[in-house]
Amino acid sequence: MNIKSDKHAHVITESPPDGRVNTSRQSITAALLVRLSPDALDLNELMNAAAGNPASGGLVIFSGNVRNFNQGKTVSHLEYESYAPLAEKMMRTILEAAAENWSLHFAGVVHRTGIVAIGEPAVYVVTASAHRRAAYEANAHIIHRTKHEVPIWKKECYTDGTYLWGHNCDH
Repeated sequence: MNIKSDKHAHVITESPPDGRVNTSRQSITAALLVRLSPDALDLNELMNAAAGNPASGGLVIFSGNVRNFNQGKTVSHLEYESYAPLAEKMMRTILEAAAENWSLHFAGVVHRTGIVAIGEPAVYVVTASAHRRAAYEANAHIIHRTKHEVPIWKKECYTDGTYLWGHNCDH
């Protein structure tokens, strides 16, 4: 296993051990990128990381953007908080499972923390695989599990001065 790290991201590349049977193909090497960031998200970083495997024929991007209206109220912005050590560990576990289940070449999830303005992305999920169907299914699985399981909390702030705290998932 090769791990490249900086203070915000961990990229893990690993090959399955010899003798492991992949249900449909030979061994797949999956690159994973996990990041929580108080800064604006950089889709180019994810795209560059995902584009590194010439065997990838399907690449899917999900961008979860802050909308201006929810629950009958006008939203001014969102604020995200997380317990970073556990959140990053859980996101990595989700990516590892998806990479194995869908034979991904790349899986990445980056999520904002702090204040996020209307129209800005709060989360990106990028998946790459040999075929589009696997990339789509894995991407939907990753965002669903991330929103439902990872300890990231959302404070939705409204223009009338009220706010609502919740886990990072409404749907």
